[in-house]
Amino acid sequence: MQKAIVVYYVTDKKNNLSDLNQLLQEGWKVVSQSAMSGGSVATVYSLVILEKN
Repeated sequence: MQKAIVVYYVTDKKNNLSDLNQLLQEGWKVVSQSAMSGGSVATVYSLVILEKN
């Protein structure tokens, strides 16, 4: 099974890295990662494809 998540980082307090970390702790593995353009210079977006057997 695969899952896609868009990871974003604005500041140390405004991001969803904890969501990604939770999925990794649950046994999901990163299959691929691609940088995405954002609407703001200070925001970073990344498309992460995860897989779990």
